[in-house]
Amino acid sequence: MGATSFVPSHVLVGVGFVFPFMIALCLSPRPALAKDGGVTRHYTFDVKMKNVTRLCHTRSIVTVNGKYPGPPIVAREGDRLLIKVTNHIPSNVSIHWHGIRQLRSGWADGPAYITQCPIQTGQSYLYNFTITGQRGTLFWHAHISWLRATVYGPIIILPMKNASYPFARPHKEVPIVFGEWFNSDPEMIISQALQTGGGPNVSDAYTINGLPGPLYNCSANDTFKLKVKPGKTYLLRLVNAALNDELFFSIANHTMMVVDVDAVYVKPFDTDTLVLAPGQTSNVLLKAKPRNPRATFFMMARPYVTGQGTFDNSTVAGILEYAAGLGSIKQLPLLKPTLPALNDTSFVTSFTRKLRSLASNQFPANVPTNVDRQFFFAIGLGTNPCDKKNQTCQGPNGTMFAASINNVSFSMPTTALLQAHFTGQSNGVYNPNFPIIPLTPFNYTGNPPNNTMVSNGTKLVVLPFNTSVELIMQDTSILGAESHPLHLHGFNFFIVGQGFGNFDPSNDPKNFNLVDPVERNSVSVPSGGWVAIRFLADNPGVWFMHCHLEVHTSWGLKMAWLVLDGKLPNQKLLPPPADLPKC
Repeated sequence: MGATSFVPSHVLVGVGFVFPFMIALCLSPRPALAKDGGVTRHYTFDVKMKNVTRLCHTRSIVTVNGKYPGPPIVAREGDRLLIKVTNHIPSNVSIHWHGIRQLRSGWADGPAYITQCPIQTGQSYLYNFTITGQRGTLFWHAHISWLRATVYGPIIILPMKNASYPFARPHKEVPIVFGEWFNSDPEMIISQALQTGGGPNVSDAYTINGLPGPLYNCSANDTFKLKVKPGKTYLLRLVNAALNDELFFSIANHTMMVVDVDAVYVKPFDTDTLVLAPGQTSNVLLKAKPRNPRATFFMMARPYVTGQGTFDNSTVAGILEYAAGLGSIKQLPLLKPTLPALNDTSFVTSFTRKLRSLASNQFPANVPTNVDRQFFFAIGLGTNPCDKKNQTCQGPNGTMFAASINNVSFSMPTTALLQAHFTGQSNGVYNPNFPIIPLTPFNYTGNPPNNTMVSNGTKLVVLPFNTSVELIMQDTSILGAESHPLHLHGFNFFIVGQGFGNFDPSNDPKNFNLVDPVERNSVSVPSGGWVAIRFLADNPGVWFMHCHLEVHTSWGLKMAWLVLDGKLPNQKLLPPPADLPKC
């Protein structure tokens, strides 16, 4: 379970699930050089069940290597990763390396039935990819059903050797991974919800590095603690791996400097509070106070909520402690931060508008200025008719909850889309005719239409290689306006504009930022609003795009882009590996 090179010790602070990896890295043998000057790092991921207790509830949960959360992947920009995943559990598994570009290596992207068939019980698959042009924090997670509730961990990408951060080197680097804990099996929760057509039960706690903290019953001992030294600077690598919730995060009496989002440097700015949607990551600098403040400080996260459904209205807390203090920590005052209100959309809007690409000579913002193809996607909830004879379902007015893009609720295929495309056997697997605009336009943020039924199908958008794309994503008020964090596999994109109400194609583009827009892999479509993104389709393959609220993905808020091969050899998808799992 090691990697084949040494990573400097300041990178990982000795925090529970991280510390063993620092040892593994230090003891590893001489690295093998990868083609592009990086090294090849080997990891072994054994997916197996493990009994874990939180909130006085013991559950047998799915883990990687018996760890919850799973082990970190640590690499440098330019490194090649060979990660052997073996499935020791009864259900199918696949792993997604969230935010990794996967240039020409779509077979390693991981979403089940999109780029690969899942890994069956007793089988293995070697994920083989190179980290190209990326440095920062990403994460990996299961990408089938709701297994990612417990199967996730950080990806820590350091700059190339002899390259430096565009900020002062921190004293330590600490992964802080937010998750959700369920006292019951998440697989049973979503299975039951899909059968009844109603909303699924919500989580019982939020977690920091797998620990719910002292604000929950029976949880005082399961608290993440960060020990800092006065005057030192710490790089916190934040990941929102929660299943269904956007989160606010704040540390009492401390300011954080945001320096990176989704493994892309940004113009630094200070903030007391961050908001992270599921699938989003951020690096922040925390400067400890110059002298011991004779207090301890809560680090807290709770949800940002816009939808009308039920949600986990609780708060996870960790504790920031200063080292070298006199007397007992228990005698010191424990200070709490003030978090925004649960529905504070104005704070979220203000925060997201501060995010700008560094746009320097070394780290340019290569925004497509000319657009080849424009798309308008209406995104939101809907319904399917009840499939139970002589019974009513538990969705709106006796229907079943659904979700859609341009009124197409995505039907998962039973074979992998990428394989069907590569082998030329796509008939009966998918249709290449995903609607580029809503077939029936309506007042998207006004009074919703009476008919909330969706259509169902496995439809893709086909793009020639190197097409520059502009995509407007518009929230709808059907069954209530709601923020939808959309994640695009295989690409980063530039967020060139956003606003509230209906997108105005005549006037809104005049205000697009084409100079230094933030570059991400996941973006929240504002509740009752729209967002505009641009990207260059320079990566051949089939690339999933979906809401990262797992319940909405389960209801069909997903689609895929098929990017064709270019003419040159280095513009073509590589052939599939011999051990690609079979359906």
